[in-house]
Amino acid sequence: MAQAGIEQTETMTVREAIRQALREELDRDDDVYMMGEDIGDMGGVLAVTGDLIDEFGEERVRDTPISEAGFVGAATGAAATGTRPVVEIMFSDFMGVSMEQTMNQMAKMRYMFGGKTEMPVTIRTTEGGGMGAASQHSGTVHAWIAHFPGLKAVSPGTAESAKGLTKAAIRSDDPVFVFENKMIYERQGEVPTDPEFTVPIGEAAVEREGSDVTVLATQRLVGDSLDVAEDLAGGTSVEVIDARSLYPLDTDTIVESVEKTGRLVVADESPLSYGIHAEVATRAMENAFFSLDAPIQRVGTPDTHIPFSPTLEDEVLPDGDDVREAIGRIT
Repeated sequence: MAQAGIEQTETMTVREAIRQALREELDRDDDVYMMGEDIGDMGGVLAVTGDLIDEFGEERVRDTPISEAGFVGAATGAAATGTRPVVEIMFSDFMGVSMEQTMNQMAKMRYMFGGKTEMPVTIRTTEGGGMGAASQHSGTVHAWIAHFPGLKAVSPGTAESAKGLTKAAIRSDDPVFVFENKMIYERQGEVPTDPEFTVPIGEAAVEREGSDVTVLATQRLVGDSLDVAEDLAGGTSVEVIDARSLYPLDTDTIVESVEKTGRLVVADESPLSYGIHAEVATRAMENAFFSLDAPIQRVGTPDTHIPFSPTLEDEVLPDGDDVREAIGRIT
């Protein structure tokens, strides 16, 4: 039994945390159900949904045909009529198949109906390289969604945020995309067991406090940045922030940290041009320019597709060494 005022936690992987979030929300609200390719009997291509079909049945854990346009469109219509579908798009690269339903229907319907209809649909999808799955299964495309009005985008970097953001997304009355980096499913962390625990969409988390440089990281690079911060602790004090939410973005937490440290590194696996790195850097410049003591540094993927070759993939993908080098350039 947890002591009064102390939240009870359990150590679990990111995969287990997401599954627990799905289980709790399916149990909490009969309007919640899931749709996607191989999420039922197979338990998900990366084993996230597991045995949920055994607990909740085929009506609420629905395997779909291979048609992202079909089931994203179905979820959009279903959400407009009052249910809360949770859709899994197997790999984020396949979102292109359903962009008509996403951009012109899901994102705009509440606006075009003058707020008279809600759009409580959650899209879960995996992204990122590292598995040797080649270009069509390794993209990092969350900047698309974060850029488009009417859609929210979150990207958990820890087990705790994975559970809390998934639950918050399902409870939201707006469409929320949950981007899960496929390489952190086995990463472990302490996760609150309270079924009412959520992580507010739009709030970043300071995962490690520091005084010399701020690293704003997402997904896999949160853990990598924490490892680097620990290694540098004897000489450089690194503050690590998990962005958690990409839109809305928690500008206040970023600015407060930059005002303290005077230096900023933005680490996100997506391509470097026209994306999350630029948005975070711009907000830091607009709101904390006179606190900056060095140029803002970016860590990300070059503007190229992810190679199939493991050697080339390792060369392209950013990691802790890139974060360390970026910190070294400005400290």
